[in-house]
Amino acid sequence: MTENSFSFPPQLRLKKPAEYKNVFANPVKSSDTYFTLLATKNDFDHPRLGLAIAKKNIKKAVHRNMIKRTVRENFRIKQQNLGGIDIVVLARKEAIDAPADLLRKSLEKHWFRLVSRCASCS
Repeated sequence: MTENSFSFPPQLRLKKPAEYKNVFANPVKSSDTYFTLLATKNDFDHPRLGLAIAKKNIKKAVHRNMIKRTVRENFRIKQQNLGGIDIVVLARKEAIDAPADLLRKSLEKHWFRLVSRCASCS
């Protein structure tokens, strides 16, 4: 990946069920009121993002899509600092009513936590 690229190309996404299973199998977790993030190290020199925004938690597609856009945008901006980890983001019901700037601040804390915790994992 180029050093100053802020795009979100396909190689930065988790796409296959096996890739998601790998993250769910033995994750490093970070949780708060709005999100739960699961992460594991990958074999690449760049991070990859997967979204698991459940209909069970967030009923309306409008809200699910707003949360996905917020997560993708924040990931796209912070990807340079994340290193080689795979991340799956799970949203909680409380994320519906939260303003976008609060969700961004929450995600920034999660990115920092995951990087520091994954550095110590194998």
